[in-house]
Amino acid sequence: MIVDERITAYINSLDQGNTKLLTQIEKEAHEDLVPVIRQETQSLLRVLLGMLQPKNILEVGTAIGFSALFMSEYVSRDTKITTIEKYEKRIPIAEENFRRAGREEQILFLKGDAADILKGLTGGYDFIFMDAAKGQYIHFLPDILRLLPPGGVLLSDNVLQDGDIIESRFAVERRNRTIHSRMREYLYVLTHSPELTTSVLPVGDGITVSVKK
Repeated sequence: MIVDERITAYINSLDQGNTKLLTQIEKEAHEDLVPVIRQETQSLLRVLLGMLQPKNILEVGTAIGFSALFMSEYVSRDTKITTIEKYEKRIPIAEENFRRAGREEQILFLKGDAADILKGLTGGYDFIFMDAAKGQYIHFLPDILRLLPPGGVLLSDNVLQDGDIIESRFAVERRNRTIHSRMREYLYVLTHSPELTTSVLPVGDGITVSVKK
């Protein structure tokens, strides 16, 4: 835990919860060991979407579609959500979940490697949610910044790696060292980029909120 577990449990106890379908999809995700955004992350996302009311959302990392559907509940029906996923086993589950929710028209589901898909995207997305493979965030960033207009918001999830981010790379398991070093680089670039104003928050597994100048 990044924040005291009892404090997190208390904050989460105040949450009013989600729709019946979202609750069911989240339950299915936990049963199948598919990671979805944590409850405290959901709470922050609700507030940000309510404040910003974005018209074009880009999500990098669909998984089974929970977060895309979650976002669709807190924006207007004419907001377009584009989401990208390459893991073949999760793609049909996400498609079925979008169908269950009746959101196929609102959510554009792009299947394939985000590194390739991002290069082909044009136009602006006033809200971008980064929630894919953590070791790839730094590689996606140039295209993300190209697609983010001035005033647009980039939200990046899972950036503190359960607190491991503060450890020396030699204190991290060898198999996680590349991800560890890339995430530290990503955080440095976000907080030092002349294009962005960024706050790093110990919410969930760590979130950054960046606004393009």
